[in-house]
Amino acid sequence: MNKKERKIYFYSAFLITLIVNSAKLMALNSDGIIARYWQFDIGEYAFQFLYNMFFCLLLFYLNLSDGKFLNVLRKNNQYLKLYLFNGLLIVAAIILGSMLHSLLFGTHPFPGGRIRGYFARFLLSSIMIAIVIRLILLMRESRNKDLINEQLNSAYLQAQLQLLREQLNPHFLFNTLSSLSAITRENPDLAQNYILHLSKIFRYTLVSPDNNLVILGQELEHLKSYIELVKMRLENTFQIHINISEAIINKQILHLSLQPLVENAVKHNSATLSNPLTVEIFEKDKWLIIQNNLQPTIGEAENTGLGLINLNERYRLQTHHEIEIHQTAEYFIVKLPLL
Repeated sequence: MNKKERKIYFYSAFLITLIVNSAKLMALNSDGIIARYWQFDIGEYAFQFLYNMFFCLLLFYLNLSDGKFLNVLRKNNQYLKLYLFNGLLIVAAIILGSMLHSLLFGTHPFPGGRIRGYFARFLLSSIMIAIVIRLILLMRESRNKDLINEQLNSAYLQAQLQLLREQLNPHFLFNTLSSLSAITRENPDLAQNYILHLSKIFRYTLVSPDNNLVILGQELEHLKSYIELVKMRLENTFQIHINISEAIINKQILHLSLQPLVENAVKHNSATLSNPLTVEIFEKDKWLIIQNNLQPTIGEAENTGLGLINLNERYRLQTHHEIEIHQTAEYFIVKLPLL
């Protein structure tokens, strides 16, 4: 519970106590109707006021403070127990308050009048406390959503920047320009197609949807441009097999999920005519599977895995699911949840 929330529930407790105990203040008017039945006593009123406020603060504290029993019940969605223990607490506070009041200030002139008074005041107090607690919980939910959105936007921007760095680093540019130069000499028409796909890749990388989610069909359409560039460079040493049914083509995944995974496979594995690099994309048990045969490049620097870490963080923040990564002796496998 932060400082702002503590101020809210303290001021709310004071206001609630003032409202439910305001009737007794009418006894100050000796000519009023209330004065015929109640004689105003400052000590009695102070006890009643302070006890009522303590009751309000206690309910706020137990229901809103981290780690407290009632707050734990709410977080675990154990609402029956939550309402039961709150009800027992209210009943106990009513009985204890009326007993202490009678011990300190004598019995009430009307039999049962005191406990009925406590029941009415504490029931009204409890209703208003429940409303304030609900408002504070809504504030927390809104604040948490804003925090998650901020973290998600940060992770997404990092993913975009990382992908752009990969596309603009000397190794990528050298391979891209070398391939383009060779294609231009041999087939100018094919070179134009190469440039077209390259521009599509950059455009898709820079233009992001509002919620960072795209349908699978759109992501696969973008992936085709990257695949074309890889095939023009690696030719028959690279193969990709995509087996996606129409039933899942409109499922959602995160924007820029597939290209980094295929790019990792190309970057970290060798590809030859005798041992081509093969990437497979298919659906299984509500997961999108991206796997490639494992044949690491000789002398390759240690992979930091930052791209996979970033992708997993984006999925965790946006969808509350995490990706799965598996490596066997033959395959490297990444599983993305379909939304």
